[in-house]
Amino acid sequence: MIRRVVSRGLQVLLIGAIVALLAGQLLGQPILLGFVETGSMEPTIETGDGFVAVPSQLAGEPEPGDVVVFDAQEIEGGGLTTHRVVDETDQGYVTQGDANPFTDQDSAEPPVQDAQVVATALQVDGTVLTVPSLGTAVMTIGESLERGQTWLAATVGVRSFLGTTGLAYVLLGLSAVLYAIETVRERRQQSPRDGQSDNEQGLEAIDPRLLAAGFALVVVVAASAAMLVPAGTHSYDVVSAEFESDRPLVIEQGTTEEVPYEIRNGGFVPIVSYVEPGSGSVDVDPESATVGPRADGETTVAIEAPEETGYYPTYVTEHRYLYVLPVPVLDALHDVHPWVPFVAINAILGGGLYLLGRRLLGPADPRARRATIRERGPRRSILRRLY
Repeated sequence: MIRRVVSRGLQVLLIGAIVALLAGQLLGQPILLGFVETGSMEPTIETGDGFVAVPSQLAGEPEPGDVVVFDAQEIEGGGLTTHRVVDETDQGYVTQGDANPFTDQDSAEPPVQDAQVVATALQVDGTVLTVPSLGTAVMTIGESLERGQTWLAATVGVRSFLGTTGLAYVLLGLSAVLYAIETVRERRQQSPRDGQSDNEQGLEAIDPRLLAAGFALVVVVAASAAMLVPAGTHSYDVVSAEFESDRPLVIEQGTTEEVPYEIRNGGFVPIVSYVEPGSGSVDVDPESATVGPRADGETTVAIEAPEETGYYPTYVTEHRYLYVLPVPVLDALHDVHPWVPFVAINAILGGGLYLLGRRLLGPADPRARRATIRERGPRRSILRRLY
């Protein structure tokens, strides 16, 4: 019995790890776990290995020696990169892969700013905690899902099945199929079979708690995608020049230029967006905006060019939340920490759907479920006789 419980616990942990990695890959934001796709961090992190990723809001500012996940501008064409911080300068962090003979900044990557860092790898006694080959498994699953989405979109002729939103549709459809299968099996199973134990009968039906959790997970992943994917850090490649220019980001030294920041909501749920400056030379007014379904909003970013001429990358960070809580509540939660509204919204959506699913699917105890089915059976027979 103990061995079975331990085995089931390990399976749950493994599934949870894979789900976290898949969600992080789909959303472009490591969730609890991250992984590397190249050998630039060997032997610290082997190709395809996973690692524990602590969000930057919780980890704090990186220090030399930390392994960080940051949104690179030039490395591999831009995107999330996992490298080590080797130095800190007035312009930003200097980063380098453990297997690389030169720093990222030696190969045209600008110094990394705090706003670009999304997570820090967890280290114990200077050693990064890794999960061997977990990233390889996630990449394989992700590629299979992408091929399945492409096939489904081509077969049905609907492009909505592509991308993160399309994956949410696919998962929702699979959950609906599982729910239908479970409903049919419950109605057919009028009484326990002779000679079978409760455990054996339980294996023949899907646990309602798993179905309800599956529904909740689909909603949480879709909601997280809607909040995280369009948001994040936006960079402005500012050039402080000695002259005026028609180009909006070539600014005369010592002066300020205002540029619009567009907030697009492609979903069917209103959103509340908070745009925060990432450096002292940037100001945002207003810092929050409410955008309706399938609509666009805008705020203004004021960028001040330094007195000294040169290239100065600046950043703003957008935090986006589904409008499921009143704006004053979101304001208060956001003032505590930008991740607090995100967690609260997912808890409301995921927890509410889980409870609703548990209510609709019935009790988890197989004996209680069979008793409920037996009670429903005679009632249906009586109704059929009456009508």
